[in-house]
Amino acid sequence: MSRATLARRVAPLLLEWWDVHGRKDLSWQRDPSPYRVWVAEIMLQQTQVATVERYYQRFVNRFPDVTTLAGADLDAVLHLWSGLGYYARARNLYRAAGVVRDEYDGALPTDLDALMNLPGIGRSTAGAILALSGDRRHPILDGNAKRVLARLFGIAGWTGSAAKLRVLWDLADACTPAVRPAHYTQAIMDLGATVCTRGRPDCERCPLGRMCVARHAGLTLSIPAPRPRRERPQRAAVLVMLVRDDGAVLLERRPDSGVWGGLWCFPEAETVAAVGDWCLNRIGSAPRQVIVRPVVSHRFTHFDLDMTPVEARIAADTPCVMDGDRWLWYNRYKPAAVGLAAPVARLLESVGELI
Repeated sequence: MSRATLARRVAPLLLEWWDVHGRKDLSWQRDPSPYRVWVAEIMLQQTQVATVERYYQRFVNRFPDVTTLAGADLDAVLHLWSGLGYYARARNLYRAAGVVRDEYDGALPTDLDALMNLPGIGRSTAGAILALSGDRRHPILDGNAKRVLARLFGIAGWTGSAAKLRVLWDLADACTPAVRPAHYTQAIMDLGATVCTRGRPDCERCPLGRMCVARHAGLTLSIPAPRPRRERPQRAAVLVMLVRDDGAVLLERRPDSGVWGGLWCFPEAETVAAVGDWCLNRIGSAPRQVIVRPVVSHRFTHFDLDMTPVEARIAADTPCVMDGDRWLWYNRYKPAAVGLAAPVARLLESVGELI
């Protein structure tokens, strides 16, 4: 069967399957406005639906429209994103909301190129927003769609290469129907998430299984191929957990770019031995008690970070020369609504346990 013939058969079979088995009661499907779909699609980048469901409704309740989001403080946005990870998504969402408010009167543009010009929105995300909120015909190529199409058409190799992406985008376009594009878009995402999964595809339940090149060739577990392995860099950091006797903990806002950009984290010292000098230089007083905690490891997309938390106790009335927007004495008993990196939030809960 030629690729063109196969592509023409995909939508009818997939839509018939979705009508019976597809997901139709996700939070963002109940009122699929462009804004609500946009927030969901950004959250769903590199994050599973079950995780997003726990964050989504709280976020849109607090920021129900573009104008509210654009007018909010970034700390409030990051606070509701805390724990969801990949915080650049939240910063880009916030930046894009400001552009939409100022340049598009608060309404997301309906032009694909205009959407793609907004921070954090690529071709697939833009296509999904337009298809799911407006039933417009635009192909998508998220991770689930890539996997389905690669197996169905037998596209071997890593789907992230430029050559493979060109082929897959052509196939995605050929398969996307003019009729019911919103349902088709949801269907191919649902199929990849629930049936044509990465590790254990359920080919017997797949509506496309009889036509699937990878299945017939016995290659479902090798197509698509994983990203070529690269040695993951290992980094280390010493975290200064400076705690006053009243329980307040010193936090530092990270730069907007880079790891945990814009979030509040513990300041860092060069070494464990340098924590005392750090305190002297920063607050003019040496800590009266220092405890080195066990190393905490955190896995980022491109590297692993081993963090050594050092809890340093100071008196509540210690003079502090630090002020401004960069520093915050965080009251754990009346926590401020600010964005915290997930490991920082967990460490804050354990302050004082070893003393």
